[in-house]
Amino acid sequence: GMKATTPKSIMATGGKFAYPDDAAETPDTLTTVYEFDDFTVQWEHANGIDGGPYGRNHGVAFIGNFGTLVVDRGGWEVIPEGKRMEAVPFQKSQDNGLDLHTANFIDVVRSRQLEALNAPVSAGAHIAIFSQMGNIAYRTGEKIYWNEQKRRFSSDAANKLLAAEYHNGYRIPNV
Repeated sequence: GMKATTPKSIMATGGKFAYPDDAAETPDTLTTVYEFDDFTVQWEHANGIDGGPYGRNHGVAFIGNFGTLVVDRGGWEVIPEGKRMEAVPFQKSQDNGLDLHTANFIDVVRSRQLEALNAPVSAGAHIAIFSQMGNIAYRTGEKIYWNEQKRRFSSDAANKLLAAEYHNGYRIPNV
């Protein structure tokens, strides 16, 4: 990967366009831009409108300088950028990675052997923080700036969304 921790800034725009009257709070259509020191990540998704990347109905595309890696549950392919690299035709998935991931997690919970995890909890926590930063940028409607040392945004409105307000003063117990 890019070996980056957290972005310097985040901005997001989107809305509820596919099902505007349902009870969901999360936008079904969202574009988020994460600015790092040496690169930028642009996340886009659109749920409920059957508009996945590169003609697919779902999936993700990683766009690089030499080509684009397009991945979904059915498989993957590499589309070259001009003549900078060779194309890799569609490669069908060999197994169900989600099922294997879930089985590994359950096995580790049963055995209590954390070293047997294929994906460490810290990786999941990192991507959850990354995703939540995009949600916070969307909810504030601002370009927000992150201070990694303080673990805070420069925006008071964004900082208010860093932790949940619990009902009736409930507090998570320290164990």
